[in-house]
Parts: sequence; structure tokens; C-alpha cells
Amino acid sequence: MTISSRHFLQWLLLLLSLAGASSSAAEDSSKANYVLFVGTYTGKDSKGIYAYRYDPSSSHLNVLGLAAETDNPSFLAIDPTGRFLYAVNEVQKYKGSNSGAVSAFAIDRIHGRVSGRLSLLNEVASRGADPCYIVFDKTGKYALVANYTGGNVAVFPVAAGGRIGEPSAFVQHFGSSVNRQRQEAPHAHWIDTTPDNRFAIAVDLGLDELLVYRFDAHTGTLNPNAPPYAKLDPGAGPRHLAFHPNGKFAYVVNELQSSITTFSYQASGGVLLAGKTVSILPKNFSGNNTAAEIQVHPNGKFLFASNRGHDSIAVLSIDRDTGNLTLVDCFPTLGKAPRDFVIDPTGTRLFVANQDSNNIVVFQIDPNTGRLAPASQSLQVPSPVCLRFLASE
Repeated sequence: MTISSRHFLQWLLLLLSLAGASSSAAEDSSKANYVLFVGTYTGKDSKGIYAYRYDPSSSHLNVLGLAAETDNPSFLAIDPTGRFLYAVNEVQKYKGSNSGAVSAFAIDRIHGRVSGRLSLLNEVASRGADPCYIVFDKTGKYALVANYTGGNVAVFPVAAGGRIGEPSAFVQHFGSSVNRQRQEAPHAHWIDTTPDNRFAIAVDLGLDELLVYRFDAHTGTLNPNAPPYAKLDPGAGPRHLAFHPNGKFAYVVNELQSSITTFSYQASGGVLLAGKTVSILPKNFSGNNTAAEIQVHPNGKFLFASNRGHDSIAVLSIDRDTGNLTLVDCFPTLGKAPRDFVIDPTGTRLFVANQDSNNIVVFQIDPNTGRLAPASQSLQVPSPVCLRFLASE
């Protein structure tokens, strides 16, 4: 055997070994179990946060029951360690002040496995009425919160034991836009840090703006960037934002306009440059509709957005080079008012929370086209509004 052929054989054996390891990892992922936590609007039928065990190999869901009783846990976030869950309590009054709340929970485990139960650690005022979004920065040391009616954003430090502290940053927004019913004042609807954790972007529906802040991960503070914001079309009503996996593009779903605007993102200066805006509704639709959630598939090829009114998930293809979007189709959610949806940890299924029909419907994702097809199971859940997965072990 010559040296070159020997090297070729070694190279071939290495490739086969890596392929086997990759296949094994994929099988392990599909065999892993997860817990799906569901945030709801509480009322006569709902009491708080619910939990379900999920087996991705079969797509089967088992009911674990009420995880924690708490008021209007409309949005959830799980810390990077998987030990704690946080919820915003979307209320207008908290202990007599014009504020909602943020609740911190310990995630119960039995012999290392998530039981589906949550134990309250503490709660603090969110510093604004109707908090509607919560997320962790990339270090996991700070929780960022958007207060819708309060029209402001806040940053909360998280202690090692999971308890949430008083804000390390608070920013009040000011102004209005053209829709006098929905944009009479600022309405912060979303906030998150950029992929490099150097900036925080707040999406304000009432201002038609994306406000950009310099984020200090050591102190948890926010300071206006230069430029301090990016504008959207008057009356667009931006709601949520999703970054492309490559970090070069950001997509904003516009609630009032039922559209998505593509932004180019310049990471060095935290600058967002507006590109094309496309509708997420069929051309022949003439009814009332408000858009809600937006997610980019982990493969970077497709984007999903939810329509309330048309009651569908819009699937859009993403141009690899320009980031521009093309509407593929809209798929009925088999329920009313799809508020939130989430792609499962394997990337093969999409779970949709239909708020007004009290159900969660599971769809298969076509890996080549992004098109959706109903899977075999759906859940009856009272007023579901937020879905979050956590690995069970």
C-alpha cells in the first residue's frame, strides 16, 4: 500500500466514524424526552402554567398537569441552566401600583428528570403595566422584560439561586404613531439582546420603531445606541423580531400591517437597515387580521409567522444571499387566534397555541419546502399563549 492510499484509507475511516457519531447524536436527540411548558391567560378555565411531556420520536404528548398557579403568565423564559423558569404576569395592577409582575420558579426534578412542577421563588414588580415578553441575555445573568401598556423596558438581575432582583436598568419610551386606537402611546412588545450580546433591541408597536440600546453584560445597563432606533412604515405596528442564524438579517413581524420587514444587521455598530416588506396574507383575503409570532427555522431556509383572523401560519422562504422573503403559502392552524408557536427541539415539528379555541396543534415541517401538515395529536389547553420546551434529563 502506498503512502497516499494509506492516507486515503485513514481519511475514509475518519469520515465513516464522524458520520456514525453524527447519526448517533441525531438518534439521541430524537430519543430524548422534553417537557413543554405552556403559559396561559388565567380565568374561569385556566389557573396558570401547564406542563406536558413530549417524546419527539413519536410526537406523543402526555399531560403532566398544572405546573404552577399564577396570574396571567402570558410569556415564559427558561434560564440557560434549565434550573429556573420565569413568567411575566400580564396584569395592570400589582400591589397597588400601575405594574405587572415577574415571577421566578424553580424547576422541580426527580432523580434528575423534570417532573413538570414549578416552585415559586419570588416575584417583583415589572415596572410597567401588562408585561408581555421576557427573555434572558446570552450570559443568563439578566432577564429583559417589555411592558406593553407601560410602554417601557427593564432589565432584572438573577441571583445564583434563581431569585429575581430589582431592575438594573429601566427605560421609558415616549411618543405615538398614526393608528389612534392602537398607537396612541408607546407599547413595548418585545426585547432581546443581539447574537453577540452587545446590544439590546426593543420592538415598540406604538412607535413603529426598533429601539437599539448598548447593553453592558457586566452591569445589566442599557444606553441609547447611535443611531438610537430604526423606523418602520407608519401604522405597521411592529410586534416581535427574529434573527437569522447567520446574524446578518433580522425580521420584524408587523402586527397591524400583517407583514414582515427584512432588516440588514451591522453587528459592529448595532445598526439595523430596513429592506423589503412583504405581506403574510393571501392576496384574496379581505377580513380582519393581526399578526403575532415570528420564528426562523434553525436551517435558515424558512421563516414562519402567525395570523390571527386568517388563523394560519404563513411560511416564507429566505433568499440565502439577500435575506429577502417570498411567501410560500398560509396553512390553517385548526383553531382560532394562533398567538404563539414554537419549533420543537428536533426541528421537525411546529406547535401552535390557538388562544381562542383553547388548543395546541402539532404540525410536521417539510424539510425541503417548509410546508406544514397536521400531525396526529392536538391538546386541549385553556387560553394558551406561550410555549417553551425544556430537555427532561
